Amino acid sequence: MDTKDRQIIRALQKNGRITNQELAEKVNLSPSPCLRRLRTLEKSGVITGYNVQVDAKAYGLPVTVFVRVRLEKHTEAVVKRFEDHVRLTDHILECYVMTGLSDYLLKIVVEDLANYEHFVRRHLHPIGGIASIDTSFAYGVIKKTAVLPNLD
Repeated sequence: MDTKDRQIIRALQKNGRITNQELAEKVNLSPSPCLRRLRTLEKSGVITGYNVQVDAKAYGLPVTVFVRVRLEKHTEAVVKRFEDHVRLTDHILECYVMTGLSDYLLKIVVEDLANYEHFVRRHLHPIGGIASIDTSFAYGVIKKTAVLPNLD
């Protein structure tokens, strides 16, 4: 991947609906080579897909919760059960395997505090094998971006 590929990616991260003509102009390429590079980035798996950014509050999910989970054991079965369950749970937007005191960090969106309690009781507790759940509620956002930093 070179500087031009990164320019294409950053331009698309800022505006995924940009036309190829506009994209080519932004990155100083003619349209055909720009489109070839874009297709190569898609085929190679560097670009994994396209999506729409949505205001969670306007959507009806104004509460963002970060949850640190520690498992009781780290057997293959316990880890697989937890990770499989996380992948199938819609309210969990992101899940990271962590170092330190917690095994996982989850980003969850819910309607309100009562729905978070319901979520924990209906979706986390039944998984089993969880030693601890540590919850933090986000009450503001300072920065939120999906645009990767420039490496050049």
